[in-house]
This record gives sequence, C-alpha cells and structure tokens, in this order.
Amino acid sequence: MTRRVPIAPTLVVLVAAGIMIALGFWQLARKEQKEALLARYARAATMSADVRWPSAREDYPDVLYRHTRIDCREVESMSAIAGRSRDGRSGWAPVANCNLGGEQTAAVALGWSDRPGIPKWSGGEVGGIIAPGGEGIRLIASPAQAGLAELAPPDPSDIPNNHLAYAVQWFLFAATALVIYALALRKKRATASRA
Repeated sequence: MTRRVPIAPTLVVLVAAGIMIALGFWQLARKEQKEALLARYARAATMSADVRWPSAREDYPDVLYRHTRIDCREVESMSAIAGRSRDGRSGWAPVANCNLGGEQTAAVALGWSDRPGIPKWSGGEVGGIIAPGGEGIRLIASPAQAGLAELAPPDPSDIPNNHLAYAVQWFLFAATALVIYALALRKKRATASRA
C-alpha cells in the first residue's frame, strides 16, 4: 500500500506557511527601517536651529522633533487632550488650532494642566518642538503659554519598534501550521492503517 500525501491541502498549507515566512522577513526589513527613522529623529531632537513649519503633509517626517516658531494669527478652535507634565504628572494639554495665514494651520499644545478646562489664549508668536499628533503634527509650546505648566518634551524613544516581535510571531505561525499539518497527516495515516 502506497502512502500518498494529499496534493491540494499540502499546497494550501505550504503556500500559507510561505506567506507567513515572507511576512516575517518583511517585518525584519521594517525593523531596520524603523531603527533608521528613530536614529534620525534622535539626531533631530539634538538640533537647536529652527525649521519652518511645514506646509505640506509629505514634509512632516522631515521636521519632527525639530524646533520652530510660528505666528498664530487666529485661534480657530480649542480642545484638550491627555498630556504629561515635564515632571511626569498626568493631566491635560490644551490644544489651540491656529490659522497661520492663508490656508496654513497648526495645532499648538499650549502647556500642561491638572484640569481639562480650556484657557484663554488669543494667539501670537510661539516657539517649541514639532511632535507627532494624531494623523498629523503639533507644536509643543516651549515655553508654555496661557499660564500653563511645561509639557514633557516629545521623545522619539517613545515610538515603539516592535517589528522584531511581529517577525518572530509570523515565523512561529508558519512553524505551527507546518507542525499541525504534519500531525494531522500522521493521524490520518495511523487511522488508515488500522482500517
């Protein structure tokens, strides 16, 4: 009696395992890219020269963690988000959505408060550090504005780099799929030989 391996299920399992392995190697490549990006951000955080506030979304990565100055000509709206003070306390960061003239806008985290209220602030010239903010960027004001305490400066080391863990997971998924399939074939052969 010839023992045959079922072709279609075997191909499905091998293709799935191959895809998982490819995803693991892709995550390893992403890990290297993220490490280079984090190193670039760490260098940017040490630079003291001001950069211009970017006018296009594609320029955001080039200015993150750099110093800048803007002129908030009009405060269009205010909100409050979770924030951390320079000394590590949790609280609130009031954010002003500023019109810089024309179509250009900027979100400015004015400072830190232990209360979620919105302070009175009418705009003007403000400096600080450009940080990631939601889907875009925001200016972390330094010094703080509107009588607020200083926010913790943005730190590029807060950005997670878990691509190695994802790669290991994909490799383990592939190995698990192959082991389970091998055990299923073995059980099927044992059942068939008893019959």
